[in-house]
Amino acid sequence: MATLSVIIPCCNEERNIGECIESVRWADEILVVDSFSTDRTVEIARSLGAQVLQHEYESPGAQKNRALGHAKHSWVLFLDADERVTEGLEQEIREVIARDEPCEGYWIRRRNYFLGKQIRFSGWQRDRVLRLFRRGRGRWDERRVHESVVLDGRAGKLRCPLLHYSYRSAHDFLVKIERYGDWGSADLAAGGKKAGVRGLFFRPLFRFFYSYFVRGGFLDGKHGLVLCMFQAFGVFYKYARLFETWLGEEDRAALKPSSGGRE
Repeated sequence: MATLSVIIPCCNEERNIGECIESVRWADEILVVDSFSTDRTVEIARSLGAQVLQHEYESPGAQKNRALGHAKHSWVLFLDADERVTEGLEQEIREVIARDEPCEGYWIRRRNYFLGKQIRFSGWQRDRVLRLFRRGRGRWDERRVHESVVLDGRAGKLRCPLLHYSYRSAHDFLVKIERYGDWGSADLAAGGKKAGVRGLFFRPLFRFFYSYFVRGGFLDGKHGLVLCMFQAFGVFYKYARLFETWLGEEDRAALKPSSGGRE
């Protein structure tokens, strides 16, 4: 009979971890992969029967792959601490892993919330994540930004949504913008990219226009306006950090003493 391991990577998520675990108490195993939280995350997780693994954080993909090596069951489901499995999704997951189907993994639609309101547009209306797959048939790539599952086989789609309570405050969004901007700029710098007017001005402007007008952010009201502005600022911050990186390189080059043509 097919069985399920749920893996939840997290750090300092005492506000979310309890409800997340409660939504998957029906699973055969719950593994919480903690990056040495300083709040009550570990205490809460253990009190709810989850197994807690602790490891220093390197990157999202590396952390998830490390946890994958500890999973015991035939299927794995990855969740973020701010996500919740509904009763409908629970039933659908039970059904698909019990059936002998050709799919090795499944995409799950996310119903996203921002500052307490469900966001129906703003570029989030088609948000799907590949989180459920047969153990041994998928692994995470190890990009630092927007990591994804590399699946060996066919992926299907589940109908019921996963609830995602992202960014309960503006501060939450700013923290993520800073973290992802730092990682994204580092990846661009490593690839030899530089920040010019296109990245610093036109890319953020296009991101706002696309999210707010093309993807219907204006239909989400004031929440949509704030969200799309944050998305644009995230693009600007990434290229501003890249610009800062190259300024540092140029300063170091200017300070390097010249050999005057001699060894």
